[in-house]
Amino acid sequence: MSNLIQIQAQIERLQQQAQEIRAKEFASTVQDILAKMQAFGITVKDLQATKVVKGKRRLADKKVIKSSIKVGNVVAPKYRGPNGETWSGRGLTPKWLSALIAQGHSKESFAVNAH
Repeated sequence: MSNLIQIQAQIERLQQQAQEIRAKEFASTVQDILAKMQAFGITVKDLQATKVVKGKRRLADKKVIKSSIKVGNVVAPKYRGPNGETWSGRGLTPKWLSALIAQGHSKESFAVNAH
């Protein structure tokens, strides 16, 4: 039991030391960061507009984002399921159709007749 008490006391002392070191180094670290920002001409706005994605930096420019959004065309369904599900025939085969094909049905038996 005394080992546990000693270890807990040691943990408490080490945590206190860590807080003291952090407090001492905090101001100098902030100054280092500000100096580097100034040297590279980086503003707080630049930091807020930058997102890190898998280690790569990408600017989140609203104009770029808006122009990269693709507006899709609505396509009439080519296949209709027994419960009213529809599929345009584009992209991956939906689960409802895959399940019916696995049961032995053909994809063509669910084709919508375009008359």
